Amino acid sequence: MFVLLFIFSLLACSSFAGLAGSASSTIAFTTLGRSRYSFDIFSTSVASQSTETQLTDGVSVNFNGFFPSPDTLLYVSERNGSHHLLLDLLPSIQQIVPNYSDDGNEYDSNYLHPTVTRMLSQGSNNGGFVKNRVDLTPNFSNISMKDRPSLAGENLIYVSTHEPSSSPRQSWSAVYSTHLPTLHITRLTPHNTADFSPAVSPSGDWTAVASESDWSGEVEDLNTDIYIFKTGDGSQRTFIEQLAGWPCWADESTLFFHKRDESGWWSIYRANLTTTNNTISVISIDRITNPGFHAFTPAVSPAAPTLLAIATRRSNSKYRHIELLDLKTRSYTEVTKPLKPYAHHYNPFLSPDGSKIAYHRCRGERNNGNPPLLFETLKTDFPNEFSLFRFDGSFPSFSPDGKYIAFVRLPGLYIAKTDGSGIVTQINPGNAFPTSWDPKRTGVIYTSLGPDFASVSTKVDVISISINNNNNSEPVVKKLTSSGNNNAFPYPSPDGKYIVFRSGRTGFKNLYIMDALNGENESLFRLTEGPWTDTMCNWSPDGEWIAFASDRDDPGAGSFAIYMIHPNGTGLRRLVHSGDKGRTNHPSFSPDSKSIVFTSDLAGVSAEPISNPHHYQPYGEIFTVNIDGSGLRRLTHNSYEDGTPTWSKVGLESEDVSEVLEQGEKFCGFDDCHWLSIEGGENEDGVLGDGKC
Repeated sequence: MFVLLFIFSLLACSSFAGLAGSASSTIAFTTLGRSRYSFDIFSTSVASQSTETQLTDGVSVNFNGFFPSPDTLLYVSERNGSHHLLLDLLPSIQQIVPNYSDDGNEYDSNYLHPTVTRMLSQGSNNGGFVKNRVDLTPNFSNISMKDRPSLAGENLIYVSTHEPSSSPRQSWSAVYSTHLPTLHITRLTPHNTADFSPAVSPSGDWTAVASESDWSGEVEDLNTDIYIFKTGDGSQRTFIEQLAGWPCWADESTLFFHKRDESGWWSIYRANLTTTNNTISVISIDRITNPGFHAFTPAVSPAAPTLLAIATRRSNSKYRHIELLDLKTRSYTEVTKPLKPYAHHYNPFLSPDGSKIAYHRCRGERNNGNPPLLFETLKTDFPNEFSLFRFDGSFPSFSPDGKYIAFVRLPGLYIAKTDGSGIVTQINPGNAFPTSWDPKRTGVIYTSLGPDFASVSTKVDVISISINNNNNSEPVVKKLTSSGNNNAFPYPSPDGKYIVFRSGRTGFKNLYIMDALNGENESLFRLTEGPWTDTMCNWSPDGEWIAFASDRDDPGAGSFAIYMIHPNGTGLRRLVHSGDKGRTNHPSFSPDSKSIVFTSDLAGVSAEPISNPHHYQPYGEIFTVNIDGSGLRRLTHNSYEDGTPTWSKVGLESEDVSEVLEQGEKFCGFDDCHWLSIEGGENEDGVLGDGKC
C-alpha cells in the first residue's frame, strides 16, 4: 500500500500535455478497424457474473488492464494522441473530494481504498482536491507504444517500443522497469531481442515473457518462446517452452501460457517449475484445455490458483468470450456470453483477491464514451513539420486546397470535409480502392473500380469522377482505360496533364503513363517492364520522380520494396527495402518532394497478434525517408495495421474530428482474428452460419 500511496501523492497533480506546434503539412493514414474499437475495461464478480461494471471512462480506447489491488486499476490508454499507462482508483469516473461527497454528506472512510484514506488524512498538494487518476507513463524523449503494465513492489513493469532494434524487421518491443520513487528506468530485455506480454510472479522476483524468435512474417502464432528472468535486472534469463506466449503465474512454481498445437487449436498449458540455488527450471509441462475449441490469453490470481480465466472461440459463437475454468472440477463457466453475447471480449485478468474478473471490449453506442473519430490526432516527434492523423477510411487523399478528403471503404468511394462540418458523402457505390485528386481541375478524383487484390487478368479500370460541391448534381464518371486488365493506382502529374497507373495488360503488373483528360485512347507510354509487379505509384510534386512499390527483387514471393524512376523511364533505383520477404508499400511524396511517407514491416510486430482484433498485416507502421535514402524515421507505434498514408501540403490543426455513422454502420464494426473462426459460429440473430468474422 505504501507504493500506491507514494504514487498518488507524488503525481496527484499530473495531467496530459496538449499538442503544440504549428505544422506546415499533414500526413494521414488508415488503421484497419481501429477507429471503431472504442475499448473500455469492464469487470464482473467471479462469484455471480450477473452484471458487469464499466471501470474506465470511455475516452478513446482503454485496454490490457491489471489490478494492483482490488480497488485500483492499471491499464493502457490511447488518448491525447499517444499511449499512456494510467492508474485509477475505482470507481474511475468520479473525483474524490476531502470530507464531502457529491450530495454534501461525509464519506465513510471504511468504504475508500486505504491509500485514499491516508491521502485525505495527510492532505494534498492541489488545494484539497485529489484526483483519482495518475499517469505513470515513462517520460521518454520520443513517441512509443506502451503495453501490458503491472506493478511489482516499487517498480512499474511494461513493454515499450522507444528503442530501435538493430536489424530490419525485428520488433522494437522490449520489457522495461521504472523504479517509481526515483523514476530510474531499466531495460530488462537484452538488446537485439524482442519481448512481449510480461507477467511478474507473485513474489515479484521473476518475470515471464513471450520472446520473439526469428520472425519470418507470420501473423498468427508468431513463433514466440517463453523465457523467465529476474525482475530486478533481467539476469538469469531461462528458456521455458518454445512456440508459446502470454504467460501468467499462479504461484512461484506454476506458470500458465497459450500455445497452438499441430492441428491448429490454441490451448492453455501449464509449466511446473522448481527453483534451486536461485535458478529456475522446468519439471514438466501439461496441456490444460482440450482441442475442439480455441483457448488463449490466460489469467490467474495467486489467491485462487486453481481458477483460470481464459478467452475462447467455440463453434456455438463467432464471438470471442471470456470463461472461467475450475481446474479442480474441470468445469467451465461462461462469463461474458450471458452478459454481452454479440461482442468480442479480450485479455481477461483477475483481482489479487480473486473476487473480480475484468476484460476489455467495445463499449458500444449505449455506454458512456467518445463517439468514433473520422480524424484522430496522433502525437509526433516532428510537430513543426507535419500534423499526423489516423483516418477512418482506406486510401485517403486530400484535395489540393486541403478542404476535402477522399477515401474508400471497400466498397464505396466517399468524400468528407476535413474540418468535420457536413456529413460523409458517398459519391460512388462501386468497389474503388486508390484515390487521388487532379491538381488543376477542381473536384476531379481519380480511382479504379473492380475487385481488389485480384489477379493480373481481372477487369479493373481507372476512372475519373467529377464532383461539384456547390450543387446537387450527380458526379460524372469517365472511364480512362480500355484494356480492362487490372488497371489501378492512378496518380496525376503535378501539371494535371498525365496519369501514372499500373496495369496487367501484358500478363504482369507494370507502370504506364496516359493522358489525364481522355485516358489511354489519347496517349499511352509504358514506364516499366518486367515479369514482376510494379504498383502503388505516386508522382512527386516537382514532377521529377515517380515512386512505386515493386516485388522485382523476388517476383511473386510477396516481398515489396519502394523504387523511384523519372517519368521518362530513366534513373531507376531502389529507395527502401526492409529485407528478404519484407513488405514496404504505399509511398507518398512530401509537398517539397524531398521525402516520402510509406508503410513497412521494418519494425516487425509489436504485440502478440492473438491479443488484438483481426489485422491482415499487424506489422504495418508508418515511416518517412529522404529521397536519397537517408533520414529514416518511424512515425507510428502500435500493434495494429497502419497503411495507405498520404501527405498533403496543407497543415491541418491537430484536433480530433468526430464521425456520425451512417445508418446500418456498426459502432463496434471490427473483426476478431479470422484464423480463429470455427465452422458453424452463431450470428447476431442466433442463426448458425459459417463462422466467418
